[in-house]
Amino acid sequence: MSILLYEKSASCQGHLIIPFVYSVIQDQHIYSYKLLSARGYKDQFHKSENPAAIYSGSVEGMIEIAKEHLNKYSDLKEQMDNFQSRYTYKNNLIIIYECAGKYFYDHYKSEDLINVAAPKIFQSEYDCIKWVKEGLDNSNATQKAKFS
Repeated sequence: MSILLYEKSASCQGHLIIPFVYSVIQDQHIYSYKLLSARGYKDQFHKSENPAAIYSGSVEGMIEIAKEHLNKYSDLKEQMDNFQSRYTYKNNLIIIYECAGKYFYDHYKSEDLINVAAPKIFQSEYDCIKWVKEGLDNSNATQKAKFS
């Protein structure tokens, strides 16, 4: 599996479109995409890979193909961007959510859309981001020590 290009992701109708390099043909990248849904597993496209079954030679083209497909086939017509508080750090995707003044997060590593977030509640978005960043920094330091 290729690395998911979280920094190039785009939000559309309650979905997060995440491009990745599907293949390389004659030094030309061919892009595909995966989706996350704000409704999670209740949505037909949650964690699906390229339901449009069309590929592109550019990230921008792939995003447009995904948006067109969602506009045509998605039953989720969210106007609110549930993925606006998303961050990438060391090739990890961190999505921060707020509910009743409390903050929590989803955490996806670069290779797959498996949520590895700890079940923890925070008082602010900043506290949440800081805690996740410290955890990733400590994890990387531990891995480096093991291989030294």
